Amino acid sequence: MSDTAQTGAGDRYVAVQATPEFQALRKKFRGFVFPMTAFFLAWYFLYVFLSIFAQGFMNTILFGKITVGLIFGLLQFVTTFAITFMYARWANRELDPAADAVGSRIDGTKGH
Repeated sequence: MSDTAQTGAGDRYVAVQATPEFQALRKKFRGFVFPMTAFFLAWYFLYVFLSIFAQGFMNTILFGKITVGLIFGLLQFVTTFAITFMYARWANRELDPAADAVGSRIDGTKGH
C-alpha cells in the first residue's frame, strides 16, 4: 500500500472520529465501562482489604468449613462472569448497531 493510500485511509478514520455519531458511540461505551470498572475494582479491593485487615471476620465459619472469606472469593468469580454477561448483552443491544453504522461510514457504504 502506498503512502498516499495510507494517508487517505488515515484521513477517513480521523474524519469519522470527529463525527457526532462516533462521539456518541464513544460516550455510550464509556458510560457503561467506566462505572462498571469502578464498581468491580471497589468490590475487588474490599475483598483484598478485608482479607488483610479483617481476618477474624473473613475467617468466620458460616457452615461446615465454609468461611465468609471463601464465599467472598467465590463471589469474585461470579461477579466477573455476571459483568461479562451484562456487557455482552448490552453491547449486542446498544453498542454494536451504532458501531456498525460508524463502520459503514468508514467503509463508504450506507449505514442502517
